[in-house]
Amino acid sequence: MISVEAVPDYFRYYVAGLSIMTLYSAAIFIGFDIYEEAEHGVFEYLLSLPVSRRQLVIGRSIGGGIRSFIYVGPLIAISLYVIGSLNPLWFLISLFALFLFSFGVSGMSITIAVLIKSSDRFDILMGVLDALIVRLSTAMYPLTIVQAANPFYGGVASFNPVTFAADLFRWGTGIPEIITLKNPLLPFLGIIAFFAFFTFVGIIIYERHIEGGGWQ
Repeated sequence: MISVEAVPDYFRYYVAGLSIMTLYSAAIFIGFDIYEEAEHGVFEYLLSLPVSRRQLVIGRSIGGGIRSFIYVGPLIAISLYVIGSLNPLWFLISLFALFLFSFGVSGMSITIAVLIKSSDRFDILMGVLDALIVRLSTAMYPLTIVQAANPFYGGVASFNPVTFAADLFRWGTGIPEIITLKNPLLPFLGIIAFFAFFTFVGIIIYERHIEGGGWQ
């Protein structure tokens, strides 16, 4: 499925993408925590604390991002060992981008959870999103392969935050054989936009929907 011309060393390419896929899946789980807190009445306690709704949702997003990064940290270390290369400056930049990516995914998960307020529907929707977002990205396949399969898929993959994170992580390793990224500034700005959107939109939605309606 992957030609040698597209990626001469697909094993290293996939190992790098696997870390990003796992980071995305780990950050999503903060949404399931929201439902568990609602079921056990933790929401009432959180809402009684002397903090604003804005501080609460920012704290939850940051906490979910840090937790997912700690969870995936060993896998990232193993990936770097398997890849066997590292550009220190590039890697620090890509690592910062991955932090923002995990925060953004956590914010997205919280936003969707608060909007839906149904654990069953949330579970189904996140499963569909996981299948689409991860597979329509460069985490597993190079962009040229995705575009060759279907131009529409290639268009989606070009603006996918998972693509941005995977390409920046590979760029941070500094291995020409697995890098398909020509300009790291564009995906870096894309991740910042993704993080900012779901952080600020999540705050607005959280403030307006946290106390309205029942949780299922």
